[in-house]
Amino acid sequence: MKHLAPTTILIFLTGMLFICPPLVAGPGHEHGPGGGHSHGPISAEAASKKAKKRIKQFISAGKIDASWANVKVASAKQKTYSKGPEWVVTFKNEKVTDAKKQTLYFFYTLDGHYIAANFTGN
Repeated sequence: MKHLAPTTILIFLTGMLFICPPLVAGPGHEHGPGGGHSHGPISAEAASKKAKKRIKQFISAGKIDASWANVKVASAKQKTYSKGPEWVVTFKNEKVTDAKKQTLYFFYTLDGHYIAANFTGN
């Protein structure tokens, strides 16, 4: 078998760059479930949207009742904890009979990465 000349290989590889589409993520590309990859601080509105998506995932997974599906954001505020500032997005659901589980809190890093959710706010 004959050896290919280095110029032939270079021409072939250069041609492939023009023929093959680049393998990059387009707009709307997200990492992880309900996540979203951000390159800097997000707004309260963006944190709220992420929390709304997470509620839908929790309902689908059977973690919370379907009555949470149409609950609106009560607040989206930055709070500082021992590990630093975080977004805390709060939802209130009056349809839940247990008063201790009527308020659901979602925690996100300032750049939009999901941390946790609970009914205590801590």
